[in-house]
Amino acid sequence: MSFSPQELKTIMGSGLLSFPVTDFDSNGDFDKASYEKRLEWLAPYGATALFAAGGTGEFFSLTAQEYPEIIKTAVDVCRGTVPIIAGAGGPTRQTIQYAQAAEKAGAHGILLMPHYLTEASQEGLYAHVKAICDSVDFGVIIYNRAQAKYQPATLQRLADACPNLVGFKDGVGDIEFMVSVYQAMGDRFSYLGGLPTAEVYAAAYKALGTPVYSSAVFNFIPKTAMEFYEAVRTDDLATQHRLLKNFFMPYLDIRNKNHGYAVSIVKAGCTIVGHGAGPVRPPLSDLKPAEVEELRALIETLGPQ
Repeated sequence: MSFSPQELKTIMGSGLLSFPVTDFDSNGDFDKASYEKRLEWLAPYGATALFAAGGTGEFFSLTAQEYPEIIKTAVDVCRGTVPIIAGAGGPTRQTIQYAQAAEKAGAHGILLMPHYLTEASQEGLYAHVKAICDSVDFGVIIYNRAQAKYQPATLQRLADACPNLVGFKDGVGDIEFMVSVYQAMGDRFSYLGGLPTAEVYAAAYKALGTPVYSSAVFNFIPKTAMEFYEAVRTDDLATQHRLLKNFFMPYLDIRNKNHGYAVSIVKAGCTIVGHGAGPVRPPLSDLKPAEVEELRALIETLGPQ
């Protein structure tokens, strides 16, 4: 089943979204069977869409040979249950190859990850995104990051030129900037909060016109992740504050102990709850044993998932 860009925009407009981790075996190779089991476990919990090979899925470490298999696996397992949006990024021509591979594999759209290393002008970003949008028919969602920050005027030009550009995910966290984007673009885009551990920012982003976010902790505490999203949706501040105080803030203390732990801590959580995804790939590093035990104790306070 395929979705038009506008249907993808509607899907993005409500509900919790999440990024499954990518399963690796002890040698660091893609573990298809384990990945299939993970998706089968997560799919029924109620996420509106899953982002395969996204940031939490270690897109930046995947080879061009692995990528199509990972996307196709996610599409095949989740067909008829939950839409799959693929991560795709890097240099323009490489991103086009990934985007076209994702479309061929049956994904419902792409999250356009940032290019790497170099800075870029607004004109360069415009040409980059337009070339990618022109190369596919399905929907494209921009991922706004520090090295790829799209100004409102650029977004307006892109929206005019690219009908299949339907979403804007923010990973910068500049409140003034987000207000300017929302005021300029209105309902032309669906908006998605995409800062690490997005639950911490969810209520603030909802007030800015961005009620939807992507949850990394959904990978290992899906019941709690859905409970928190429902609390945000219904403005249940008591539940939000309880979970922020008792789980998310202590969780951030562990996550912030090392660079790259935003992914590593999620994989550690998966192992703790019995759905291990193997190690992270370099240049990331796994949590240290004492940190794993801190996380285990924290997860146990939440009860069964």
